[in-house]
Amino acid sequence: MHDKKTMAVVGVWIEVESQKFELIGSKLAWELAYKPMFGLTTDDAVVEENEKKLEQVLDVYESRLSESKYLGGDVFTLADLHHLPVLKFLLGTKAKRLFDARAHVSAWAADIQSRPAWVKATTA
Repeated sequence: MHDKKTMAVVGVWIEVESQKFELIGSKLAWELAYKPMFGLTTDDAVVEENEKKLEQVLDVYESRLSESKYLGGDVFTLADLHHLPVLKFLLGTKAKRLFDARAHVSAWAADIQSRPAWVKATTA
């Protein structure tokens, strides 16, 4: 069981994911992954605007992940898990370069995507 401080830190990162990463990431996923699947035209202005916003979020993540292996600390938590759906789509688009440009974010993204349960869920 985690202590209260750890749980509070995890709670903060869950909120960051829902209020920042998810909002921005889902807009980018719509423009870069979903629209092409449906034969719709990508809005480059929306992509550019949201890539800039995502870069700011990922800069904060890079700082955090330089201090710990995962967002909530040194163990995988819901704070990391919540990122996986949007992350999966973004890393299949040109937005991947935003993650790759940040060593700690890139390592974290590779780590959480390689978890056996996630691999099984996404390849089944």
